[in-house]
Amino acid sequence: MANIKKNRLKDEVAFRRFLPLVSITLLGVFLLMFLLRINSNFATPSSDDFSQVLTNRSHARHMLSLPKQTEFSLQLEKRNQMPPRNLDLYPSLDKDHITIVLYVHNRPQYLKAAVDSLSRVVGINETLLIVSHDGYFEEMNKIVEGIRYCQVKQIFAPYSPHVFPNSFPGVSPTDCKEKDDATKKQCKGTPDQYGNHRSPKIVSLKHHWWWMMNTVWDGLKETKDHSGHILFIEEDHYIYPNAYRNLQILTELKPQKCPHCYAANLAPCDVNARGEGWDSLIAERMGNVGYTFNRTVWRKIHRKTKEFCLFDDYNWDITMWATVYPSFGNPVFTLRGPRTSAVHFGKCGLHQGQGEARACIDNGMVNFQLEEIDTVANINSDWEVRVFEHQPGYKAGFKGWGGWGDKRDHQLCLTFAQMYHS
Repeated sequence: MANIKKNRLKDEVAFRRFLPLVSITLLGVFLLMFLLRINSNFATPSSDDFSQVLTNRSHARHMLSLPKQTEFSLQLEKRNQMPPRNLDLYPSLDKDHITIVLYVHNRPQYLKAAVDSLSRVVGINETLLIVSHDGYFEEMNKIVEGIRYCQVKQIFAPYSPHVFPNSFPGVSPTDCKEKDDATKKQCKGTPDQYGNHRSPKIVSLKHHWWWMMNTVWDGLKETKDHSGHILFIEEDHYIYPNAYRNLQILTELKPQKCPHCYAANLAPCDVNARGEGWDSLIAERMGNVGYTFNRTVWRKIHRKTKEFCLFDDYNWDITMWATVYPSFGNPVFTLRGPRTSAVHFGKCGLHQGQGEARACIDNGMVNFQLEEIDTVANINSDWEVRVFEHQPGYKAGFKGWGGWGDKRDHQLCLTFAQMYHS
């Protein structure tokens, strides 16, 4: 019994000696965690933080029936949680900044021209540039990583068909092709209104735009509480030096000058037009080059998810013109200046412009001769508004070009709208 008491006494002494060491170690761990949290703006997400994100997303996938992610898809989702780059150069954003979203595919020659044009935009250093990729392409990634003129954040569509080489939403071995008869071929898929089965490269256009819109407005911590306007441009848009300043003026004038306007545009809805040169503002149908709107308009668009996702056309913009905008009940006007501040320079389709020789740019380069008036803000707040009504273009009644008939694409599209609301 005495020996037992002695042993207990020895254990208690040893424990008391060991206790300060444990306390110091724990204190060091807590201090390290505190320091890491302070510097979190300049670091990638921690494994624990991202594990929580994945847990939440996994639950969402289960509840919303999102496709099972590949390892690569999960890696892209992890990258989407990273903070903007260049915070050391531009630690803060202007109070009333207009966020810019540049959505891109795999056209590096186009992207180089667009990025170069943005470098000359007056005020670009005051805002956040978000580049949304349809999948992952190393050359595109490197171009964006070279940007030094503003805060820049990259996001990658984790459910892009380009990320799923052997399963939906990419190409599945059992998928029907072209005009296959699903019953005879024992293949999977529902054809569009013209009898054609889905092409993953084509449907990615609409999927990316819809995923990007939902993610930017409702998913990213940098923008989900943004109360101002967001500008959307594509990699085949050349942006003039006065674009940002003109846009600030337009968005400020819109409530007074054109309260029925839903948006502001940098360019005319006719992509071949350069403006009228009048001393007046223009209200016309919404264009797809340099369009800008706020969260109120996004909420109206989001409420039309079913109309967007079920319309048989693989083009997001034609879908908006033919079914979403008409469902608002009133004409959807946008406000712009009499001179363009952005130009669509792409001469070919979505997946062109991928190589030096095949880049669909005249002589392999973009060469716009800008006048002095296009380098500075050129919108007068005293101008009246001229309204263009009954313009030509896609509208209610157009049945769509097809390419969007597969029910799996419909369901994925509908699910994207619920990702951040479940």
